[in-house]
Amino acid sequence: MNRLDNKVAIVTGAAGGMGEAIARLFAQEGAKVLATDIQEDKLKAWVSATQKEGAAIEWQKHDVASESDWQKVIEKATNLYGRIDILINNAGVYPPGALTETTALNDWDKVLGINLTSCFVGTKLCIPSMKSAGGGSVVNISSIAGIVGGNGPAYSASKGAQRLLTKDQAVELAKYNIRVNSIHPGGVLTPMTEFMVNLESSDELLRNMCPLGRIGNVMEIAYGALYLASDESSYTTGAELVIDGGLTAR
Repeated sequence: MNRLDNKVAIVTGAAGGMGEAIARLFAQEGAKVLATDIQEDKLKAWVSATQKEGAAIEWQKHDVASESDWQKVIEKATNLYGRIDILINNAGVYPPGALTETTALNDWDKVLGINLTSCFVGTKLCIPSMKSAGGGSVVNISSIAGIVGGNGPAYSASKGAQRLLTKDQAVELAKYNIRVNSIHPGGVLTPMTEFMVNLESSDELLRNMCPLGRIGNVMEIAYGALYLASDESSYTTGAELVIDGGLTAR
């Protein structure tokens, strides 16, 4: 407990799944959290319940593809808590079954805007506050799709670029003690992936998915984010933390 005492964190895509798990865990570990998502009702419901339990957590409706929305989020976090120490770029979309030949340019642009450009804009706007605070931690929730192919052109491109954006910003921002790292989940049960698990109803298929023989859960990603957000990882930047049950080890 208290691994994030006196830290201020923004967590995007926090209406459910990995984002919600990360935001909840950070609050439990002593952080002051601003949870954001475009799904306002879902976000507000769980944050309001958590506030009643005494957690220092607030919410903000947020389209991560919008620079003006990002400016509102940064302003709210600094007005509420005085600074920003941690940014978790978790928001993302996954178009299942996408192929190059059938992907419209508008769909390509939408995926890259949400999955990639949002990380650039969010990190850019957080830098002044982190510099003033003497440092910070940015964690980009990428995917094994940023390492291996087969997940659709726009999604794979966005996650691969997110991986390299992480490394570039890690080099650039190290002089300010701002660390930038990425997490690459494999198969994790979230609202975005539930439909795929339902399609793959066979236990054998799930067992064969990765060497550990099961699908991951959101807390396994949240604890990885906690490590990278905390001072325990003070010598870690530009790293990619793969949490995939061994899938990419083959």
